[in-house]
Amino acid sequence: MRIDTDQKIAILSSVFVAALIGANLLGTKVTTLFGVSVSVGIFAYPLTFLITDAIEEVFGKKKVTHLIYGALVAQILILGIVALAIALPPAERYEHNAEYTTVFSNSIRIIIASLTAFVLSQTHDIWAFQFWRNKTKGRFLWLRNNLSTIVSQFIDTTLFMFIAFYQVTPKFDVAFLFSLIIPYWLFKIIFALLDTPIVYGIVAWLKSDEKNQDHSPAQ
Repeated sequence: MRIDTDQKIAILSSVFVAALIGANLLGTKVTTLFGVSVSVGIFAYPLTFLITDAIEEVFGKKKVTHLIYGALVAQILILGIVALAIALPPAERYEHNAEYTTVFSNSIRIIIASLTAFVLSQTHDIWAFQFWRNKTKGRFLWLRNNLSTIVSQFIDTTLFMFIAFYQVTPKFDVAFLFSLIIPYWLFKIIFALLDTPIVYGIVAWLKSDEKNQDHSPAQ
């Protein structure tokens, strides 16, 4: 079955939103990778940056901006649904309301932190990708992808950590948060470097449609 351009964008948009919301809802759990404590959301959230870079590479800034706005609406919707789910009284036969409330109350602060960090970091990523595209005259996709993502991930990680965890307990002061931010950000850099072939693959997949063989991205 042939997949046209609109279907490809719909698939990538679905993966983008799923990764974003999944990272938000699951991100309260912390695991240890190579001795560093990281949120399990690290397995989903980096997907968002590679998808936006690939879409911007092929279709330009306007198309990827629409994706960001759509994802923002989805996050706000989920925030409202989670708040409603917590507020509703449990049925008598439901025995885990306290645990449910604990988990998803934390998710509300996580989602608010993620919303703020998401909008600002993705806005920077779109701008930076276009900036480096102009500087490199459309060459070196690997360089543009990584330069824009590395800085954007630092913005995202720093904003997210401070909004989500600052003064949750007295331990979570500025120094302690940066002790978490730096290794977490370095993990994201590693993910960004590793996903570079995936970005090339997605770009090639998007361009494979006959309608896009001679496509020039909009500014």
